[in-house]
Amino acid sequence: MTKTIYQTSSTAVGGRDGHVKSDDGILDLEVKLPKELGGEGGKYTNPEQLFSAGYAACFDNAIIHIAKAMKQEVSSQTTVTVSVVKAAKGINFAVKIEAKIDGVESEMAQTIINKAHEICPYSQATKGNIQQEICLV
Repeated sequence: MTKTIYQTSSTAVGGRDGHVKSDDGILDLEVKLPKELGGEGGKYTNPEQLFSAGYAACFDNAIIHIAKAMKQEVSSQTTVTVSVVKAAKGINFAVKIEAKIDGVESEMAQTIINKAHEICPYSQATKGNIQQEICLV
């Protein structure tokens, strides 16, 4: 049995050419389909940007958590690139995670990244469902 430790929700109206708002109102954005996907684009966010931002923040926090558990003092930066790809079952995502870790040798940094990938909720939720590439930069 699982125990909920945090919960949030967001509501979308109008799909990819509409509006999203979190239950607390902090996230309150107009979304538009990017030009590359046939939309008008412009200065709007889209679901792929929101997914990449959430994944990057979550993965970077996993790095910080693992480094502390391993008694390593590090500073990190994580970039997650989300691509929309044509797959055997239709349209899907692919992600590339690029993590920079300062304060440790590259072998230790790679160990931290690997362990972070094992515990990051986004990595776990997408494992086996989408293409994932993880790079130490």
